Amino acid sequence: MKTALYPGSFDPFTWGHIDIIRRSARLFDRVIVGVYDTPDKKLMFTTEERVAMGRQAVRDLDNVTVKPFSGLMVEFARREKVNTVVRGLRVNNDFELEFDMAMINRKLAPEIELVCLLASPEFQFLSSSIMKEVARLGGDFGDLVPPFVAEAVRAKVR
Repeated sequence: MKTALYPGSFDPFTWGHIDIIRRSARLFDRVIVGVYDTPDKKLMFTTEERVAMGRQAVRDLDNVTVKPFSGLMVEFARREKVNTVVRGLRVNNDFELEFDMAMINRKLAPEIELVCLLASPEFQFLSSSIMKEVARLGGDFGDLVPPFVAEAVRAKVR
C-alpha cells in the first residue's frame, strides 16, 4: 500500500491545500494530512482547531485522514508507515525552501521519498499567511478558503 504524508501547519486550510490533498488522494492508496502542532510562526488556530478544519475539508475522501503531530516530520512518517512525503510548490521560493528540507529529510530518513506537486494555476499566489493578512485588514478572502474556514477566520479577527 502506497501511503503519503502531506505535512504542514495549515493555519488555516486554504483551497490550495485542499487541491494538493485531493490530487494526492488520486495518486496514493492512503494520504495522511499531518498537522504540525508547533511551527515556528504565530498561529491563528490551535492544533485541535486546525485538525478539525482539515477533517471537515476532506470528509468526502475515504482514503484521507488528518492527524496532528509533533517533533520531526520523518519520525511521524515512520510511525505512520509512510513511503512518500507530498509537498506543494507555488513559486521559486517554495522550491528553495522545499529543497533544503528535502536534503535534511533525505539524510534523516533515506527510505522516504519526496513528491512535489505544482500548485494549480489558480492557487499559485495563495498562502495561509496572505489570506490571514487580507482577513485582518478587512478584505474579501471568502473565495480563498472553504466557507466553514472563512467563518472561523472571521470569528478570530473580530
